[in-house]
Amino acid sequence: MRHEDGLKVASPEQMQIWMKQTMDWIGGIAAQNKFVSGTGLPFEYARVVRSNKVVTNGPFGEIKETIGGFIVVRADSVDEAVEFAKGCPVLQGEGNSMEVRKIAKNDGVH
Repeated sequence: MRHEDGLKVASPEQMQIWMKQTMDWIGGIAAQNKFVSGTGLPFEYARVVRSNKVVTNGPFGEIKETIGGFIVVRADSVDEAVEFAKGCPVLQGEGNSMEVRKIAKNDGVH
């Protein structure tokens, strides 16, 4: 789940509405026995380690795009996962997006 504008902060009431919508969305996927796991990704205690081994605090909401959370689903195809993603309440936010990827297998190739 990507959010383009990390500066905008919703009211506590709006956050409650979005959380309920998100839990209902996840519940619908779980009812199909397709939900595996997921969580939000808070900024608190986050660190960025760069290639030169420099460690900085962050990432922070003032950057252009943040990753707000993720879920793992058990889908029969990428197309099925895309259909789940289309129902995500995060897409209500202008510029927000869902990224759909396969998880690499532990098969020595991926």
